[in-house]
Amino acid sequence: MFFLFVFRIHAQTTNLVSTAPPLPDVGGSFVRVLGALALVLGIFLGGVWLFKNWQRLANRSGTAPKLNIVESRSLGARQGIFVIGYDKQRFLVASSPTGVNLLSHLPDAEISETETGEKTSAPMPFAQALATVLKGK
Repeated sequence: MFFLFVFRIHAQTTNLVSTAPPLPDVGGSFVRVLGALALVLGIFLGGVWLFKNWQRLANRSGTAPKLNIVESRSLGARQGIFVIGYDKQRFLVASSPTGVNLLSHLPDAEISETETGEKTSAPMPFAQALATVLKGK
């Protein structure tokens, strides 16, 4: 019985003091939503950029890649010829819709100026390398 009396008094006092909280400012809420959206889009676009360019960032360790395309020329819609370098070796390679073919081994590349510290002659131009290979056959 005592508990019923206390419960009624408590219920009456809570009903008297309950008021609705004021509504938040619409302009401030809109600015917060736009800021959060800009943050999420920025993180998303940064992640996409990082995903696309992770190899470029990984190569900054100071070691140059061993395999590179030294020079390339298109011979048609889907045909091409490439000078491929691996370390100091060079190869003349042809690419076509049916596959990739090794045409010839080229003379070894000269030591670059970054390895020796002194300036060396420029690498052989593509046209001259192709003419050398064609004369050799």
